[in-house]
Amino acid sequence: MIDNNLSPYKSHILEYGFSVINAVFSNEEIEKINHILQGIDTSKENFRKSEDLFAIRQFLKEVPEIKDLIFNDHLKRIVKEVFGEQYFVVKSIYFDKPETSNWYVAYHQDLTISVDKKLELPNFGPWTTKQNQFAVQPPLDILENIYTIRIHLDDTDENNGALKVIPKSHAKGIYRPETIDWTVETEEICNVEKGGIMMMKPLTLHGSNRTTNGRKRRVIHIEFSDKELPEVLQWSERMS
Repeated sequence: MIDNNLSPYKSHILEYGFSVINAVFSNEEIEKINHILQGIDTSKENFRKSEDLFAIRQFLKEVPEIKDLIFNDHLKRIVKEVFGEQYFVVKSIYFDKPETSNWYVAYHQDLTISVDKKLELPNFGPWTTKQNQFAVQPPLDILENIYTIRIHLDDTDENNGALKVIPKSHAKGIYRPETIDWTVETEEICNVEKGGIMMMKPLTLHGSNRTTNGRKRRVIHIEFSDKELPEVLQWSERMS
């Protein structure tokens, strides 16, 4: 059961760029989510499959029947009280890092948003296109406003790819990983229990190590914003 008072989590994410809340989902809810995931047709083009990673982009669009399970009362309350009344979904991905995965992710910030088309707009760019999906680096104020929730379907620690983060790095604008000054920065590992969530600001420098304990790590990654995009550009996965 999550705490009645969410304000400590809110102040932690604002100051440090991340926060962990365990017991957001019951074991029964996780089992129901897993049941839907096991029945998915994995051959679709939005699905990426390799030995080290299975991923579904536009996850909530591709697997709409999972939405009601994900947005349980706890999660809805967290979005409202920690992020704000006006926040809506702008991106969703499902990651499955298998037991034998050598998938290693170097320190980085999440600097792009998913949009519905490519347009020449001031302060938007560079652009990338993957499988007819458009991503762009928006102005800093849009990135600073986004919150990410990572729902953990497995117990996750430093031995099976828990995220490592650099606290407070989200407050330093665009921060190139190669310029990290380890004499002033520290690293923190974000262990999350099965059924828990990690919340993060996308500008928080984060990465993850290879799996070494033979245990899988499955995560549902959802991003939220309360900002509309300029002119005729739309968030590609906008969902209230």
